[in-house]
Amino acid sequence: MLNFLSKHKTELPTAETALPGRDKAMPVPARHYVLDAPLQGPFPEDTEQVVFGLGCFWGAERIFWQTPGVYTTAVGYAAGMTPNPTYEEVCSAKTGHNEVVLVVYRPAEVSFDDLLARFWESHDPTQGMRQGNDVGTQYRSGIYSTTEAQAAGAAASAERYQAALAAAGRGEITTEILPATDFYYAEDYHQQYLAKNPNGYCGLGGTGVSCPIGAGTGS
Repeated sequence: MLNFLSKHKTELPTAETALPGRDKAMPVPARHYVLDAPLQGPFPEDTEQVVFGLGCFWGAERIFWQTPGVYTTAVGYAAGMTPNPTYEEVCSAKTGHNEVVLVVYRPAEVSFDDLLARFWESHDPTQGMRQGNDVGTQYRSGIYSTTEAQAAGAAASAERYQAALAAAGRGEITTEILPATDFYYAEDYHQQYLAKNPNGYCGLGGTGVSCPIGAGTGS
């Protein structure tokens, strides 16, 4: 059970109570530390983009940069209200943002269903505003789509995975599935953090329940 001190971290702010933010964007490194690809677009025409939130973004990003067919990844903040937030502001639960990973992938090399399977199996999507000992609105589970096909594929995969979780005696999925809006890049030191700091913290852990890959409608 969440204690009193952590309760404020699990409640999303309103537009009136969210921090004001700033106009200036975060400086972004030119190249991916591992993949040596650009972190910012424009990206190649044969790629698509999706944004995932599955807990602390350090470990989440590593999952996807290690996935064959992924062109580049970057960590950042999404699904909130404060423009160009800092990490400290996001952790205050006063921006509404989630810690997320931008995944740019080539559908000809990796299907959206395969990315969804990695997403579902790499964290516990039933925990609400937390992942394990990481408690806060920025650790919520989320899929932020950039196409209608992705949105449909994400919803279908959630239904399939919910059935698998129920069969294993697990709880209800709390993942938010929304169209992607603004993606704000996180600070330089967060980008590809676990490649730069191999012994760094990673609190992600799955449920142990496999995600059935079905005939999804994603790319």
